[in-house]
Amino acid sequence: MSVEILDGATIVHFLEDEEAFNNTVSNRFARLDTNNDGLLSYDEMLKELQGLRVFETHFGIDVESDPNELARVYASLFIQFDHNLNGTVDLEEFKKETKQMMLAMADGMGFMPIQMVLEEDSFLKKAVEREYNKVAA
Repeated sequence: MSVEILDGATIVHFLEDEEAFNNTVSNRFARLDTNNDGLLSYDEMLKELQGLRVFETHFGIDVESDPNELARVYASLFIQFDHNLNGTVDLEEFKKETKQMMLAMADGMGFMPIQMVLEEDSFLKKAVEREYNKVAA
């Protein structure tokens, strides 16, 4: 983990850089697709959803959550990605929903810089790295 400064523009610029965004999403998709069938099952995506730890922490402190409630939330999140409701998520669905989620984060963040703790391999960390590389070039 690292502490980074970013704003909505950092995310938007990352999304507008189609090559960087598509490569990042494709790499994450390939890593999640453990059986290499080109589709993500619920079980394959569950690891990613659980890794977000949005519901198991309160301001970074672990809290106990109802397992049934967590299962419902994760199922609901999976459906957000499964646009055609066939029980799997293909690369295009994954890419489209990831982009929508990141746009929502950018919108919520606005254009005032904020400091965040980011996981090393997160999409937000990739956006920050891209921004730093552009500034340094």
